[in-house]
Amino acid sequence: MSVPDYMQCAEDHQTLLVVVQPIGIVPEESFFRIYKRIAAVSQVNVRDSQRVLYIRYRHHYPPENNEWGDFQTHRKVVGLITITDCSSAKDWPQTFEKFHLQKEMYGSTLYDSRLFVFGLQGEIAEQPRTDVAFYPSYDECETVEKRIEDFIESLFIVLESKRLDRATDKSGDKIPLLCVPFEKKDFVGLDTDSRHYKKRCQGRMRKHVGDLCLQAGMLQDSLVHYHMAVELLRSVNDFLWLGAALEGLCSASVIYHYPGGTGGKVGSRRVQGGSLSAEAGNRHRPGALTSNGINADTSAEIGRAKNCLSPEDIIDKYKEAISYYGKYKNAGVIELEACVKAVRVLAIQKRSMEASEFLQNAVYINLRQLSEEEKIQRYSILSELYERIGFHRKSAFFKRIAAMQCAAPSIPEPGWRACYKLLLETLPGYSLSLDPKDFSKGKCLWESKKCFFFFFPIIPSFMIKRMGVNWCKKKDVTQSLESYTAKCPGTMEFITLPDGLKLPPVPFTKLPIVRSVKLLNLPTSLRPHKMKSLLGQNVSTKSPFIYSPIIAHSRGEERNKKIDFQWVQGDVCEVQLMVYNPMPFELRVENMGLLTTGVEFESLPAALSLPAESGLYPVTLVGVPQTTGQITVNGYHTSVFGVFSDCLLDNLPGVKTNGCTVEVIPALPRLQISTSLPRSAHTLQPSSGDEISTNVSVQLYNGETQQLIIKLENIGTEPLEKLEVTAKTVNTKEKLYGDFLSWKLEDTLSQFPLKPGKIATFTVNIKVKLDFSCQENLLQDLSDDGISVSGLPLSSPFRQVVKPRVETKPINPQESSKVGDFSHVKVSACHQNK
Repeated sequence: MSVPDYMQCAEDHQTLLVVVQPIGIVPEESFFRIYKRIAAVSQVNVRDSQRVLYIRYRHHYPPENNEWGDFQTHRKVVGLITITDCSSAKDWPQTFEKFHLQKEMYGSTLYDSRLFVFGLQGEIAEQPRTDVAFYPSYDECETVEKRIEDFIESLFIVLESKRLDRATDKSGDKIPLLCVPFEKKDFVGLDTDSRHYKKRCQGRMRKHVGDLCLQAGMLQDSLVHYHMAVELLRSVNDFLWLGAALEGLCSASVIYHYPGGTGGKVGSRRVQGGSLSAEAGNRHRPGALTSNGINADTSAEIGRAKNCLSPEDIIDKYKEAISYYGKYKNAGVIELEACVKAVRVLAIQKRSMEASEFLQNAVYINLRQLSEEEKIQRYSILSELYERIGFHRKSAFFKRIAAMQCAAPSIPEPGWRACYKLLLETLPGYSLSLDPKDFSKGKCLWESKKCFFFFFPIIPSFMIKRMGVNWCKKKDVTQSLESYTAKCPGTMEFITLPDGLKLPPVPFTKLPIVRSVKLLNLPTSLRPHKMKSLLGQNVSTKSPFIYSPIIAHSRGEERNKKIDFQWVQGDVCEVQLMVYNPMPFELRVENMGLLTTGVEFESLPAALSLPAESGLYPVTLVGVPQTTGQITVNGYHTSVFGVFSDCLLDNLPGVKTNGCTVEVIPALPRLQISTSLPRSAHTLQPSSGDEISTNVSVQLYNGETQQLIIKLENIGTEPLEKLEVTAKTVNTKEKLYGDFLSWKLEDTLSQFPLKPGKIATFTVNIKVKLDFSCQENLLQDLSDDGISVSGLPLSSPFRQVVKPRVETKPINPQESSKVGDFSHVKVSACHQNK
């Protein structure tokens, strides 16, 4: 026997095995509809008897396992039910022939068989038959359950006749020697007349009759036969069959002590007394015979108490039986199944440590080379059993192994969904959560290095994220992760399984580790300004200072704090992150960008390479707001080792920010100014830090005049509507007088509004007027620099923000303060005498 049944439990020893199979081409959905209805008839009260028959259905059963039917009768296929589609009478002979071929596969053990035909109507279907049932369709088959009950009663009749035939002591007749398949060659040439051989035959037959009695619902008789078989087989050291007799004794005792079953399925068995109910009903009639001719002995309860094992003895006998099975290489499946049965009993008895010993033995039982599917089944059952006895971590360990088998390299099409499902089921066993809110601040939940390899490779992102810095084989792990993600990319999408389970994504929040997030102001040349001269007054935007001893440390409040500068629609905005690489090798981060809410935002992804254990490293992420309003930077996204991650700041402990919400104002015009004069070697500091300046120089003699041509180019996307020019004379030594600068804006203003890409020019006249009668050292003071002229701005972009005003005042180029708007320019010049 090569295929173990991991669902075996002690009460299965009293069941009759019935195989249900399709013949020909039968729709899978239709087959299992009928199979479920058939399998629902699992307990049948025998007519004219108070005994109960229990049926175990299988839709697939290896024929080689059937050869062990004499060793343990519950392994013997005694019933066959076949289901077929047959729509025409001409196909009927071929269909019936297939039915006979199917019976021959289990022919040596079958008690009875049935053929269910769907779709065939007419003369053939109207002929009365006991072994064939005809139905018009899968929807019109109301009598299926009734026919199954009749079929089970026919099985009982055969079973009862075999039990009575073999239980009767026929003096003078030789008892045949029952064998398992691998024993037959060992008994060739033995002396069949020896006392040792006869005891062996008697012991094996007693054990066999005990199995038949247990299946026939006669619990007391089975206990008696098992005890007799144990004594006979022990005397001749027939260890394999002695183990089977001991296991049968354990099974009968388990059925007596735990009538609800040990399989763990609630409601799977109705509490029926079997022969107990029959005997209990006849105790008031001493000497009465039941309908099947068996004497209901009033001393049955006394005999049962004597022959039935106690709960403690059941486990001892299981251990002894398993030790005997272990002596035979070909009995590995029997030994494994016995361990599983014992564990189920110990789980009910709450004896977890002893149960773990049986399971540990089951792990090391050597079977043939198992297929990947069989390995998955084996480890899944081991996990389930460990879960039942309360060993949650051990259960998670074996379930993780089963998950890895689902994605084994030898499988052409890995079962990724099943793998993910199994791995998620392991998380409670390790007290883990995929919810970042459950992470303890500054604490790594798993300190053991081995835990990483339990989960790898399907959710290594979770492990890499959660593991501390001091875990081993980082390079090998990440290389393996990259090879897996090349086949199955890691995304931030939920995976929905067919059963409705949703698998959450696991983002990398520690590769790289982010320590601070800072929103940067626009460059000076691009910042919007409120021009004081245009507003007419200096309006302070600062709030009043209010002292409070209570300081709010809420990280959420800090991140939602509004920043005092502004971003501009359509301009590139920057956010600086301080990150570091905790890995002992270079970390490549691809597709790193910003996550925002509030306005439409185009994030421009970046790629970076961080040195090994880099320490804090500045990274600037950029993007362009497409609309206006309030924008909040919520986090960032990355692609590391092929895993895409969305990392939210709220889920990152220890991240410092200066506020993450900023106002985005409408797009403003951009102006570039160039002049006809060369740049000055001396820099004049602007009057305000918000202003942008450039300097040009010119040397003139007293009374000399020169023109300064200023070229205005609209390099933005918004039209320039207003132009204002002011002048300021710097006269610290009071040696200058008169107006040195003059201009006329009529020609220039006629070109406004200045559309994007257009250029306008205006001319400034510079005329020197000096009073040489002021001081004697004037000529010495007027050194080589002459006069410096500064304009705001020259050869650099400049922008400003003001509130629109009503266009009621005329434009006067001679005044120093003009009407302002969102789309206008201010140009100023100053003189300084050195």
